[in-house]
Amino acid sequence: MRIISFNANGIRSAATKGFFDWLQAQDADVVCLQETKSQEDQLTDPRFRPDGHHCFYRDASTRKGYSGVAIYAKREPDEVRTALGRPDFDEEGRYIEARFGNLSVVSFYIPSGSSGELRQGYKFEVMEWLGPILDEWLASGRDYVLCGDWNIVRSRLDIRNWTSNQKNSGCLPPERAWLNGMLCDDGGSDGTAPRADGWVDTYRRLHPQGQDYTWWSNRGAARANNVGWRIDYQFATPALGQRARACSIYREQRFSDHAPFTVDYADAGK
Repeated sequence: MRIISFNANGIRSAATKGFFDWLQAQDADVVCLQETKSQEDQLTDPRFRPDGHHCFYRDASTRKGYSGVAIYAKREPDEVRTALGRPDFDEEGRYIEARFGNLSVVSFYIPSGSSGELRQGYKFEVMEWLGPILDEWLASGRDYVLCGDWNIVRSRLDIRNWTSNQKNSGCLPPERAWLNGMLCDDGGSDGTAPRADGWVDTYRRLHPQGQDYTWWSNRGAARANNVGWRIDYQFATPALGQRARACSIYREQRFSDHAPFTVDYADAGK
């Protein structure tokens, strides 16, 4: 099973840069998109309905051209969910889940706090609210893959300029403690104890000391100099996480300020 997660920073923009041509060759079973920045009625071109995929969008209903998530799936899901019960979060188009038997694949777009104190406060509120939901999913007996842009790095390994970003959103100690406290490995974290039965960071499982990034600022030559952050993840429930066999971050073409992140999972029993 191959799953791709990608923050498009505007799906129409990514399309003009060749994203859908690249995607066609990837043979992905499920594709999770974030920051589509479009309303579904603006996506009438067939390229936004890739051949052989069932396509589902959850747009921002409070602000056009903002946020938005999507899932493309080769197999038709048994159910698609687009709300977690918090209107301000749901209506910004930050969650969509496709269910296939006992497997759930989620596309998440966690708020950024980089625009100022108000949004950082909202980000902390969302983190506090979302934590128990993720705990419920972890204990549910279902297999989950949580894809998306979480807007938080985990450790020094996940950001080029660690020291200078300690007071910046996405690298704040409380954010890192919250994220690392949900996961079952320390991932080079800054002292937060790993959770024995926690979520598996599939990249970190496959690359314990890896220093790869998924996002680069558009300022200066950040991407050319690889001054990046790893903030796009696929977190899996423990049994499924152990079946992660390979992963890749695609940097050869620039579809967005983020790079697509692909994980291959072995079938159960293999």
